[in-house]
Amino acid sequence: MTGLSAPVRRVHPAWWVAAVTFLALVGAAGFRAVPGVLMDPLRDEFGWSVTTISAAVAVNMALYGLTAPFAAALMERFGIRPVITAALVVVAAGSGLTVFMTESWQLVLCWGVLVGLGTGSMALALVATVTGRWFVARRGLVSGVLTAGGAAGQLVFLPVVALVAESSGWRAAALGVSVAALAVVPVVLLVLRERPRDLGVTPYGGTAADDRDPIRTGAGRTAVRALLDAARTKPFWYLAAGMMICGATTMGLIQPHFIPAAHDHGMPQTVAAGLLALVGLFDIAGTIASGWLTDRYDPRVLLLAYYVLRGVSLAALPALFGPDIQLTMVAFIVFYGLDWVATIPPTMALCREIFGARAPVVFGWVFASHQVGAALMALGAGVVRDQVGAYDLAWQIGGALCLLAGVLSLLVRREPVGARS
Repeated sequence: MTGLSAPVRRVHPAWWVAAVTFLALVGAAGFRAVPGVLMDPLRDEFGWSVTTISAAVAVNMALYGLTAPFAAALMERFGIRPVITAALVVVAAGSGLTVFMTESWQLVLCWGVLVGLGTGSMALALVATVTGRWFVARRGLVSGVLTAGGAAGQLVFLPVVALVAESSGWRAAALGVSVAALAVVPVVLLVLRERPRDLGVTPYGGTAADDRDPIRTGAGRTAVRALLDAARTKPFWYLAAGMMICGATTMGLIQPHFIPAAHDHGMPQTVAAGLLALVGLFDIAGTIASGWLTDRYDPRVLLLAYYVLRGVSLAALPALFGPDIQLTMVAFIVFYGLDWVATIPPTMALCREIFGARAPVVFGWVFASHQVGAALMALGAGVVRDQVGAYDLAWQIGGALCLLAGVLSLLVRREPVGARS
């Protein structure tokens, strides 16, 4: 043989970065979902009301969302690895410290503030940052896969946490979360890289020109200026309002309240947790499919379909609860799972089209509205349960809001807007 061909790189480094990001998002989703499983054990041990525990969940969800735009700006300023590593350590501390709590304010501090800040730093603004830096081709698909990490987190954690809490107590489950968070740290430090240029490559499907320099100004200033610029446009408010309703009807309503609502109707907690995990399973398929569709169809039409179908299924939910799993409940789980966060890829795509280079930070603010909606609904549904004795009214309000979100999605104009540098 007279010549040897140069070795061929089989896997673009962008896919390894995406894989580590997926792992971090899986953990963040699982850590955040745990309070829904522990609500009844906490009520039994401390005598706290659903409203009291829901207040901690609401703080968690609000900070999870409000941290996102600042986390995106911090990633631009200091890098992805330091931010994610610090976030995992904060989550481990917040979950671990709950084993010492004796008062409800300590639950708000540990699970509300610390876990909220930590998981917020690994929120979907991370998806926007990674896809924006590392991918040009397949952005919609990768956004869908990474978003599905949230669903996978529920799938992996909820049944396990429910079993551990039932067999060994809720403190063992909380400590398990701490260990899991710390276990992700070495993977992030060893594998994750900041930008394609660090490895001598270009973004997947792009050129060197697509590997833009990071924004080195203050993280707080970057986040606030992005918000002020975006807030002058109607598309931002339409997207933010739609995402607020999205958060209210998923993370705010179903995630913390489905298990106790099912338990109210005689269903064992572990069975209800298994159903909620199935939502996560089907959401993986639904979100990846949504990313694929986003690369091919008008994101606004996709959002309309997702929101309307979600509203119809929520309105039907009160009639489906019972002590046993019926075929109609399985149909709801499949249907709702496919739609769970299928809204994220088209919303992210619209942000990229409209806001350009600032899309990751702007999307952070849009996602913040998602979590504000989740926080309000998490608390509101808890109040409904305590005052009325059932969750039915909360499900009906959620269904009506989804129809409104569908209409708002069609009002978004797909035109780039100027942004101040």
